[in-house]
Amino acid sequence: MKVKILLLFILIFSSTYSQSTNSLIKNYLDSINASEFSGAVLIAQNDRIIEKRAYGLSSIEYDVKNKIDTKFNIASITKMFTAVAALQLYEQGKIALKTLIGEYLPEYPNETVRNNVTVHQLLTHTSGLNNFYVNDLDKIRHLEYEEISDFVPLFVNDTLLSKPGTKYDYSGTGFVVLGLIIEKVSGENYYDYIRKHILEPSEMMSTSEIAVDSVVKNKASGYTSQFGQNEFLKKNEYYLTKASPAGFYYSTIEDLFKFSKALRSYKLLNEETTDLMLEPKVKGYNTHLGYGIDIDNRYNQTIIGHSGGWYGIHCELMDFMEDSYTVVILSNIDDGGKTGASKVADFFKNLIADKELEK
Repeated sequence: MKVKILLLFILIFSSTYSQSTNSLIKNYLDSINASEFSGAVLIAQNDRIIEKRAYGLSSIEYDVKNKIDTKFNIASITKMFTAVAALQLYEQGKIALKTLIGEYLPEYPNETVRNNVTVHQLLTHTSGLNNFYVNDLDKIRHLEYEEISDFVPLFVNDTLLSKPGTKYDYSGTGFVVLGLIIEKVSGENYYDYIRKHILEPSEMMSTSEIAVDSVVKNKASGYTSQFGQNEFLKKNEYYLTKASPAGFYYSTIEDLFKFSKALRSYKLLNEETTDLMLEPKVKGYNTHLGYGIDIDNRYNQTIIGHSGGWYGIHCELMDFMEDSYTVVILSNIDDGGKTGASKVADFFKNLIADKELEK
């Protein structure tokens, strides 16, 4: 009898807590001003959507409003697709995580990289490879990319930043190399593989590798303030390329929620491989990392997911594991870390995770 009473109390407390939290979420979303945040937000609890909102403009010059189904550039959240693809091939026995990449790319031009870097190191940003998006910004904007291999000349002759396996250095380059491996061992074009094996099984029909200059319905233009440094905004096409395994796919808040749900329900990977992906492997700049996913243990509950940030882009995909909330935030304006999408993300971390940042 005492056990039943205790369980009833826990159930009532949990329900009351959720109602209170959800009420605070609604009030906060009601209070957001379009001048403070431009983008879209989705909140789900127990895989049921409880809020979807859109704010601001997808095209400032044409006064077009953002909508729930607006497609935003998701920058580095794309890396989660690449990581899942690599782990699917691992499940099939086509990739071994601790194997040198030369086993899969014997003709890769950089011998040092080919003979010293493993798949595990690519997935955990410990390969020593640099981040070519940052280092080669001026070159990127002048070139057109159709295939993953088109990116290789930008970084193939770069020297390693550190000995592989010894240091964390966030690397877009490493994920492009992963894309080459995915193509080689699967026999499929990277973009086709992602569509067939990740987007379609997850029912993500509004996610794709849209070209920078394409005219697509419901696509948000990006606007940069140079990460909060400038008062006036500029369009961000200067800083973009076609999507690669490292970033720049376009998606919607609902599609990223579908991806989160598919990943957590073992629709994309089996339970054992999903657990392997979510197991902390290395300490990054602020969070721990699994395979292509952030694992944030700085708060009173674990948050998994990934962020995406670039000129004119700030996105967050966050799963609060204990309270079963999913938060998706997509914005077409960058910020300096205290406004815009950053401010919205911090609200949910404070509210749901009752955070206490490490000193």
